[in-house]
Amino acid sequence: MVTRSDDPQAPAGRDERHPPTLDQSNPDVTNRSDARWIALIFVSLAQLMVALDATVINIALPSAQQSLHITDPQRQWVVTAYTLAFGSLLLLGGRLADVLGRKTTFLAGLIGFAAASAAGGAAGSFLILVTARALQGAFAALLAPTVLSLLALTFTEPKDRAKAFAVFGAIAGSGAAAGLLLGGLLTQYASWRWCLFVNVPIAVVTLIGGLVYLPRVPRRKQGRIDLPGVVTVTGGLVMLVYGFSRAASSGWTSTAVLVPLAGGIALLGLFVAIESRANGPLLPLPIILDRNRGGSYLTVALTVIGMYGVFLFLSYYFQVVLGYSPARAGVAFLPLSGAVLVGSTVIARKLLPHLPPRLLIVPGLLIAAVGMAILSGVDVHGSYPSHVLPGELLLGLGMGCLFVPAMSTATSGVGPRDAGVASATANTAQQIGASLGVALLNTLAANATSAYLESHHGQRYAHVEALVHGYAVATLWASGILVAAAVLAAILINAGKPEDRWEAIDNG
Repeated sequence: MVTRSDDPQAPAGRDERHPPTLDQSNPDVTNRSDARWIALIFVSLAQLMVALDATVINIALPSAQQSLHITDPQRQWVVTAYTLAFGSLLLLGGRLADVLGRKTTFLAGLIGFAAASAAGGAAGSFLILVTARALQGAFAALLAPTVLSLLALTFTEPKDRAKAFAVFGAIAGSGAAAGLLLGGLLTQYASWRWCLFVNVPIAVVTLIGGLVYLPRVPRRKQGRIDLPGVVTVTGGLVMLVYGFSRAASSGWTSTAVLVPLAGGIALLGLFVAIESRANGPLLPLPIILDRNRGGSYLTVALTVIGMYGVFLFLSYYFQVVLGYSPARAGVAFLPLSGAVLVGSTVIARKLLPHLPPRLLIVPGLLIAAVGMAILSGVDVHGSYPSHVLPGELLLGLGMGCLFVPAMSTATSGVGPRDAGVASATANTAQQIGASLGVALLNTLAANATSAYLESHHGQRYAHVEALVHGYAVATLWASGILVAAAVLAAILINAGKPEDRWEAIDNG
């Protein structure tokens, strides 16, 4: 699909297939190679904070629950408050980045994220902690789209773009597992509060580096915020995430789940109708109607649905079934993180400029699905080296291979004026996928556990065996979801290799 730019400043004949570039006439834009790569370091640090905070609190949650006297029904909101605010405000964050300027939005997001993290670490009550986590998610919604759009606008040559997105893909793919490791170490050797305080020094260093090295991308002139679009998409996503978060505790057929899900779908439908008629839409529909970008968003969402649920199950399997300490449980995720790094920085980085994206995405998903299927074979007396390690290695390798080309394709072919919202859409797919994955797989696991207990009533050790059975059933479903993602990616994503696309554009 080719969509002409409606930007009056755009050169004649330019369409959205042209790789976005920074304004060379702007004296604030630094395009020297050394400055670009130094900027990448600080952009990556910001992405690391966002990725870590999706899971860093998970292993620390039992300690926080005891410290603040949080009840079992309340504890889910310590995690959900973050993903709820993050996923529902991302599109607004992306458009603010386009209107206000990416560097300004990036720095504001950093300051707010650090302040919210400090407040959460010092929280003396459940209400303060949940409020701080929601604020973290809101400011992460400013950070995440600026991170991805700055990469897309700064690195436009195929080889440089592959290297930059390899770094991003490594962080996006391994950040969740790294968060589990860090959460375990900090909880055991310091305090659960340091799972939040740790963001403050990272944010300070990133803020200083961002002020010095980040390019200042010209903002959209005469930009305005699409308020009806903001209200409907934010309300719709909030209701969807809330509905799915309640499914694990209330059941899929309960009123507490069906009403918000129906309301969320209705609001999102209204959002699409509004965007199709708006002069300055929050989400220009051609961004998601392009088969390559739309296919990438869908692939990322399905991938994260499977991945995040398994993180939760493995965390409980290590600590509840195998008896690991929080630190040891965190260390047990290291091979997964290492495999993601290898897949993204060694394999995907070298092959992305020379191959069509789907030739990396589809095999990566299938390799990850095999790893997930191996993890579904864990049992009560399982051994980490024989039952967990092979699955972690394959899962991580596949994730590393698919995240780099998927994220690169998700932000390709849009001009600077829409880079922020395209990036926000990619991150929204991740966050909504994470929320849906935890809710869906947790419900499948709970149902399988209940069925096992009913059929083995009165047997010794039945409770632990039922838990492991539930984990195995849900993980097998996750493997099937990854296979479905591979099929959809093969059908929808048909972009050629980046070198050919850029060469065709330059010669055309």
